[in-house]
Amino acid sequence: MRIIAGEYGGRPLHGLVGQDTRPTSDNIKETMFNLIGPYFEGGVVLDLYAGTGALAIEAISRGAAEAYLIDQNAVAFETINKNIEITKAPEKFNVFKGNAANHLMMLMHKQLQFNLIFLDPPYKEQTIVSDIEWLLEHEMVAERALITCETHSSVELPEEIGDLTVYKKRHCGKTLLTIYSRGEF
Repeated sequence: MRIIAGEYGGRPLHGLVGQDTRPTSDNIKETMFNLIGPYFEGGVVLDLYAGTGALAIEAISRGAAEAYLIDQNAVAFETINKNIEITKAPEKFNVFKGNAANHLMMLMHKQLQFNLIFLDPPYKEQTIVSDIEWLLEHEMVAERALITCETHSSVELPEEIGDLTVYKKRHCGKTLLTIYSRGEF
């Protein structure tokens, strides 16, 4: 596993050895970033089920300004922090360990809005639709935003959630990437 492109491209990342997780492979990550645009000019990222932090780190490497990463697994939290050290830019990352809902409430009170959101919950806990509805209800999705969802290929997400519409979809083996957009892209 590595950072694919951008400022930190080519640097290796630590994985979650022996954990019951499903890290996004480099091939899927590359496909994802090709779909959403290879580089960014600023913007705030939310990686809600961060795992290794690879998606948020990739977004920062490609030009996003700031990232918020949340994961409840203690080993994942440690791995995220190790991977952030690789970037030598810890000031661009805000990492939280614990329940996603609790940390989202705290971020809501800071009136944060996200331009790029990664949702890759454990396959057995498909909470993507309710997560998106909550983020929309609490005005945490910026006027121009992309939400990238990673699910098992058998899971079909709705074409619309609130004022978000499916922007792009791509099957990658047993994984389905569904990208929602708000605003013009």
